[in-house]
Parts: sequence; C-alpha cells; structure tokens
Amino acid sequence: MTTPNFKTPSQRYKTPAPPREPSALDGILLVDKPAGPTSHDIVHAIRKHFAIRKVGHGGTLDPQATGLLVLLLGKGTKLSSYFMTGDKGYDGTMTLGAETNTQDADGEVTREGDYSGVTREQAVAAMKHYVGDMMQTPPMVSAVKVKGVPLYKSARKGQTIEREARLIHIYRFDVTAFDLPEISFHVDCTKGTYVRTLSADVGADLECGAHLSALRRTASGQLSLEDATPFDTIMEMDEAALKKIVLPLARFASTAPRP
Repeated sequence: MTTPNFKTPSQRYKTPAPPREPSALDGILLVDKPAGPTSHDIVHAIRKHFAIRKVGHGGTLDPQATGLLVLLLGKGTKLSSYFMTGDKGYDGTMTLGAETNTQDADGEVTREGDYSGVTREQAVAAMKHYVGDMMQTPPMVSAVKVKGVPLYKSARKGQTIEREARLIHIYRFDVTAFDLPEISFHVDCTKGTYVRTLSADVGADLECGAHLSALRRTASGQLSLEDATPFDTIMEMDEAALKKIVLPLARFASTAPRP
C-alpha cells in the first residue's frame, strides 16, 4: 500500500512576500515643464533616466504649455485620481484678431478680425461673463475620447465629431496685462477646463476672434509652481539629489486615499 504523499502547510503554501517598504522615490515630483515635449515625453524621460518602474502624472499639459506638471513616482501612482481631480491655476496670453482650427498658436488661422477698437474694459467684461458654472464643449483637437477614439485623431482625418458639453467652474478670470493684440490673464478653474476654448470664446464675444498663444500652469490643487524644479535641472541630477526634492506620500495621507 502506497503511503499518501502528504505535505505540511508550510510545504503546500508559499509564505507571501512582505509588503515593500516605502522608498524615498515613492512620492510626488513637481516638474516645471518646458514648451515642446508632451507630458508623456516627460514621464518617459524621468522613468528611464532614474530607472523608476512606475511613473505617472496628475494631469497633462499641451506640448507648448509650460509650468507645473505633477509626476507620481512608485506608490505615488496610486494617488492619480486625487491629483487629477484637483483645481488648476494658469497664467496665459490670448492673441486677438485671429481664430485658429486648434484654438491655439499651433493651428492654422481660419478667420481674422479687427481688434483695434477693443478696450481693456470690454475685455474685462467679456472674461467676467465666464466666471461661475458653465457648460464647455471640448475642442476637436483634444485627448477626449468618443467611442474609444481620441478626438484629435478624428480631427487629423478632417472629421468633426459631436461632443457632449461638460460642466466646469471658473473661479477667477482676470486681465493681468493689456497690450493689443495680446491680453494676458490669470484663470483658476476646475479640472478639465480648456483654457484655449475660453480664449476663443472671449474672442468671439469681442467680435474679432482670438486664440491662446501662451499658457503656463501655476497651481494644481494645493501644489504650486513655486515649488517645482525645471525639467532640465532634474535630468542633470543623480538619484540622491532627486530624493531630496520628492514629496513624501505622508504629506498627503490626511487628504488622499491610502496607496
């Protein structure tokens, strides 16, 4: 009679590996993004340069936009939804007298108008009109997906897709400098707000057209551009230097879901 081949519990089940201890590279990195690269380019470069397995972001910036880009390192990637939903602040410039097919300076001019008679008071009044709750339709050249396809891909094919308007809130939309044809401004808004669409709408209201010609993110939630490090500076650092500027997850423990 063959003796059954019994195994002890320790033989049948492998002891699970202990949780990985928090690392100094599990946290939040505030990057001052330059114009040119996409947000995903920045994520890829940081991941590769420092050999960090997981790197994400807390909200993209258009390639030509600059300023605060929140990167999530290691366990910090689990806080993505927390940073994605935060309010945003921007400094920007709109140029009157020209509409473009992308609503910014990267697009082709589709209509020109006379801006010479526009006054600062008229601009202030037009911008004040957008403060508060409003419904905003995403532009065709955007990453919003309709039936799984990003709108910008449809736009490249010359297609115009019907989009649903979204509720946004503008807390502040102020003129900071007025030098025609340019109007500089600051805007505080909820996530998902397209500042280039705001600029185009203001131009339409002023009956001369406008497009966004510069944009710099100054705040994301409670995080400020003042605490960010230029991307080029980060890429010259070694891991020890990087650890000194990574914000620890404990800083967000009381307001964010646990990673």
